Amino acid sequence: MLSAYQKQLVQNSFKKVAPIADDAAAIFYAKLFEYDPKLKTLFKSDLRSQGKKLMMTLGIAVKGLDNLDELVPVLEQLARKHIDYGVSVDDYTPVGNALLYTLKQAWGMILPLNAEKHGSLLLRPLLM
Repeated sequence: MLSAYQKQLVQNSFKKVAPIADDAAAIFYAKLFEYDPKLKTLFKSDLRSQGKKLMMTLGIAVKGLDNLDELVPVLEQLARKHIDYGVSVDDYTPVGNALLYTLKQAWGMILPLNAEKHGSLLLRPLLM
């Protein structure tokens, strides 16, 4: 569970990532396909539009930290939807690692030194 301080840190920091959302999404997909090249076959649409969806979903998740009772069912539904796309449980490890890498790169210049830990705390319940 995140403390109020951790939630605020993640939410405020994510706002600072918004201006570089397209770049952050590009970093994510490049790192994801580096970690697991076979995942590229799961993406049928343009990665730029997929990246916009990714960043929008992350934004919803970050905003939803204040109401996990509503957020968790939405994320669970999203996970079930991804099964139809061919995503398996094993695919979540490289996805989580790519997200952490991306956030570290995107937030590295704008967050306090301990912020990476808080980003990991955010992603842990979302990726399990």
